[in-house]
Amino acid sequence: MVRSWLISVTTCLSIPLAAQEPVRPPVTGRWDLTIIMKGRRAPSWLEVNWSGNRVLVGQFVAVVGSVRPISRLDFANDTLRFAVPPQWEGGNGDFQFAGAFAGDTLAGSVTTPDGQQLAWSAHRAPSLERRRPVQWGAAVKLFNGTDLAGWHAVGGGGTNQWTSVAGVLTNTQRGGNLVTDGTYGDFKLHLEFRYPPSGNSGVYLRGRYEAQVEDSTGRETSTGGLGAIYGFLIPNENAAKGAGEWQTYDITLIGRMVTVVLNGHQVICRANIPGITGGALDSDEEKPGPIMLQGDHGPVEYRNIVLTPGR
Repeated sequence: MVRSWLISVTTCLSIPLAAQEPVRPPVTGRWDLTIIMKGRRAPSWLEVNWSGNRVLVGQFVAVVGSVRPISRLDFANDTLRFAVPPQWEGGNGDFQFAGAFAGDTLAGSVTTPDGQQLAWSAHRAPSLERRRPVQWGAAVKLFNGTDLAGWHAVGGGGTNQWTSVAGVLTNTQRGGNLVTDGTYGDFKLHLEFRYPPSGNSGVYLRGRYEAQVEDSTGRETSTGGLGAIYGFLIPNENAAKGAGEWQTYDITLIGRMVTVVLNGHQVICRANIPGITGGALDSDEEKPGPIMLQGDHGPVEYRNIVLTPGR
């Protein structure tokens, strides 16, 4: 019996290293990316997961569009390589990324579908986990009902089309996005909005996470419909009213954890937002950020915009 036990132990000890559990690559996790495009910093996001015991898979958010799957990433000699399918961009083929891993950062180049070579870099996305209860401050009106004081227009679809009309913040046609001058960490946000048939807009929380505003009456719930955090979180019901009606958002954001109440219905409850969404102002998730109203898709109206900051 002793001899059998020794043979068993010897057999176990002689298992080749290749048969043992592979080491998880150090690039797994979530990354906040910045791509340099025509001299400006364009935000993106990457998640790398260890699938089974030998394959890296992931998902990616580009400068525009929703989250995209990555069927395989390769990591060797401290270099991460992966391809991302196009979505709204022009050109043929995939985005081809290559980046060197060093000191818990990534940096490299990407070849775009139309053949451009762009530089990119990334740092680990913060957890944003809050360890103490939030203390809420006094509510602040972000829109005074008279003019655009406290706001400024940026990028988007062109020149600023926003005006204040009879206490309503009105975007008359496709144009720039409207951003608060102030920045915020944790907060409660109340606002009312109205869109025409087929209307499309969005409320960017900290300028990074889009709460979708879209004509979704009669549709199945999705990550692209009203009440969703675009591309990531699906509302548990379609609580949309019809186009042309005033509707309400009450959104609480604490770290990554978001609760969305649409027209009095809690459609997302204490769910974590994985990363930035397409159209974000930046990928600096560790910093406070502004409220941004999307104006680059067409006409939309907002009113009674009130924010309660947390600390």
